[in-house]
Amino acid sequence: MLCAVYKSIRKPQTYIFVAKRDDFSQVPAPLLEKFGPPQLVSVLNMNNDTKMAIAEAPKVIKAIAETGFYLQLPPPPVDYLQDHKNRKKQELESQ
Repeated sequence: MLCAVYKSIRKPQTYIFVAKRDDFSQVPAPLLEKFGPPQLVSVLNMNNDTKMAIAEAPKVIKAIAETGFYLQLPPPPVDYLQDHKNRKKQELESQ
């Protein structure tokens, strides 16, 4: 599946994938408003085996086929304090 990838200039690490370059007709207007003016990043020829940094290719392909777009949000921030607490708890339990 050929798709165009756009990044948001307002929301860091946020991307919209659409089936046709510059065709945002399937993207809801409120989403586009928050997303800001889309900046073209790439045009990809994607299949189920395509390796991607965050998103899974089959999910992207399915979303584009069903809704006309896929929104990729940034990964959640790492909670280092909670990670530390969990490690300490495991250390105490293993003693």
